[in-house]
Amino acid sequence: MKHEPVKHEPGHIDPQGERLAIRGDWTLEHHGSLKREVERLAKDREPSAQGIDLTPLAALDTAGAVLLMELTGAERLAAIDDWAPELPATRRALLRTLGEAMVDRPAPAARSRRPLRDGLAQTGRLVEGLWHQQIKLLGFIGQVLATLASTAWRPSRWRLTSVVAQLHQTGLNALPIVALLTFLVGAVVAFLGATVLRDFGATIYTVNLVAFAFLREFGVLLAAILLAGRTASAFTAQLGAMKANEELDAVRTLGLDPIELLVLPRVLAMMLTLPILTFVGMLSGILGGALICGLALDISLIQFVSILQRDIPLNHFLVGLAKAPIFAFLVAVIGCLEGFKVSGSAQSVGEHTTSSVVQSIFMVILLDAVAALFFMEMGW
Repeated sequence: MKHEPVKHEPGHIDPQGERLAIRGDWTLEHHGSLKREVERLAKDREPSAQGIDLTPLAALDTAGAVLLMELTGAERLAAIDDWAPELPATRRALLRTLGEAMVDRPAPAARSRRPLRDGLAQTGRLVEGLWHQQIKLLGFIGQVLATLASTAWRPSRWRLTSVVAQLHQTGLNALPIVALLTFLVGAVVAFLGATVLRDFGATIYTVNLVAFAFLREFGVLLAAILLAGRTASAFTAQLGAMKANEELDAVRTLGLDPIELLVLPRVLAMMLTLPILTFVGMLSGILGGALICGLALDISLIQFVSILQRDIPLNHFLVGLAKAPIFAFLVAVIGCLEGFKVSGSAQSVGEHTTSSVVQSIFMVILLDAVAALFFMEMGW
């Protein structure tokens, strides 16, 4: 004897005058369409006033029961034994239990709005999050320095191939954009300086302005910001993808240290790369300023260079170059730390990549401001 397969019909509501016939499968599979239909009917009728016919109901699960409660109301659903005795006992028990649970549930208290208190609370949460973030950063810096100290005297554990590869990615590939950007900024600084100094008849000091700006500040700052946006984000994305793919767990299973294998080559490459890029940025910025001085102020290249030799001492160049390894270390460490903090999803990779760029740029500018104040007080 052949049995015909049971036909499953999507759940829907069939209005029949003053009554509503509940038909089809009221299950999680059809929750989206049923939810929209219930919300549409709830706007037109009072739940307590509408008659409900549950006889045509096919399949039912807890998701469908919740929608029926929204349609009829919790009190009426709790009394289902009185108005729908034809339903099977198991379904009546499910609907009755749900209705009784929601009838006894107190309505959520309205949350009072206090803008000042809420603003202070949000500020406190942000400050606390920033504090924990800095504690993690300091701890990670300690781990990196400890690993560096333990491997510095063991040449057999140096990852020279990885360092060279990272030098190529972070340094050589970044040279064109650093040179172009600093050249253009140097031209802009020279043009603005000439515009302002012309009113005082001191356009010759545009040379000093460009040289001071790029030797002390702009050369290292622009290069560090570019690497923060270009390289720190790459470090975070690479390590985050490795963590999402469980490659970091595989590295630890092999008995290798991820900091020694993945972090140290990136940190060392950045510390070697940024001073070189800083030097290139200084030269390019001064060259851009020299071009504007030659075109707008009739200061020849020979005169420009002679003013540099006469008026600009070497310590300005050394001050700018001394900041490069510190900025490089922080940018690389922040990028690697955010990569290790990725939780495993693609969204987490994007969030921590953005966070690494923002943190790196913020820390670079903050340290540059502190260093500028320190060197000014020291008379350097």
